[in-house]
Amino acid sequence: MTTDTTQTDTAQSAPVRFDTKIAVILRDDLETWQRLNVTAFLVSGLGSQAPEVIGEPYADADGTPYLPMFRQPVMVFEGSKEAVTAAHSRALSRALPRSLFTSDLFATGHDGDNRAAVRAVPGDQLDLVGLAVYGPRNAVDKVMKGARMHP
Repeated sequence: MTTDTTQTDTAQSAPVRFDTKIAVILRDDLETWQRLNVTAFLVSGLGSQAPEVIGEPYADADGTPYLPMFRQPVMVFEGSKEAVTAAHSRALSRALPRSLFTSDLFATGHDGDNRAAVRAVPGDQLDLVGLAVYGPRNAVDKVMKGARMHP
């Protein structure tokens, strides 16, 4: 007896359209190592406040377990300092879950110092170098308006 897996294979390989979006915007004047570091820090905060973004744990064919990751792609954008600041304002006005990274954090050495550096500056004066947001697709698209996909 043979089983026709065409329908199942097609359904599993069809692109999934998510109702939500995870997006990161980085300032376009960052060095490569900074872009990578900032992105990693920014997305690390989303899963703790929006657990629905986390998928199931992974395992390889040998049964070795791996940690779960986001269940959907992370879109990475870049823009000027003004674009990042505007995205921050729009994310705040929409009350979207967000994480931020300021230029001050490049000079700190641990989490406590990071929080103190952010706490020391009024929100409208933060020197933002990156922002991550999560929420309904259309709201996140509006937050990222004016930014371009990271090359």
